[in-house]
Amino acid sequence: MSDKWLEWAKQIQAISQAGLTFTNDMYDKERYEQLRTLSIEIMNEYTGLDFQSIRDLFANEVGYQTPKVDVRGVVFKDNCILMVREKHDGAWALPGGFCDIGESPRENVTKEIQEEAGFHVEPRKLLAVFDTNKHPHPPQPYQYYKLFIQCEIISGEAKLGMETKGIDFFAEDNLPDLSLNRNTETQIKCLFEFLRDQEKPTLFD
Repeated sequence: MSDKWLEWAKQIQAISQAGLTFTNDMYDKERYEQLRTLSIEIMNEYTGLDFQSIRDLFANEVGYQTPKVDVRGVVFKDNCILMVREKHDGAWALPGGFCDIGESPRENVTKEIQEEAGFHVEPRKLLAVFDTNKHPHPPQPYQYYKLFIQCEIISGEAKLGMETKGIDFFAEDNLPDLSLNRNTETQIKCLFEFLRDQEKPTLFD
């Protein structure tokens, strides 16, 4: 049931934001604000995050709410996969992050790998598009679409970035402690299937 409450809170937030975006009626705006406050209270109760922090997070959202987009670079070398150790939680993830406005997925993943791991890469194939709601990620305020893009190293060497404190390549049967907000074990293992089968079609939820 706890997961259900979280999903309800996110749906209420999305409805309230859409209402605040499109309505011109002052009374409707008041009701949508009440809905937004209710979603924050539910999120606060469920996650333990500070009420004001959640309000600030939601208050920064404008316009019709849609899932956020996250890119992850998939780089194989000697049958191992490139991962970086995040300063934020000390766990490991594929290099990547939120897509920046004005840049394509290709440009975003190239930049993220260079900034977090030091390598210059060439994107080759979109391997998978996963919805965080369909995978065992920890509870999060937003829904994300994660784009896993296979890339080939063309130059550079391993170099720590501002948000990373480790860089390494891992075999499928020897994965490190994963940053589950960013990627799960089942997702990583799905990606290794593309290493074994170059003709495997793109996966998507």
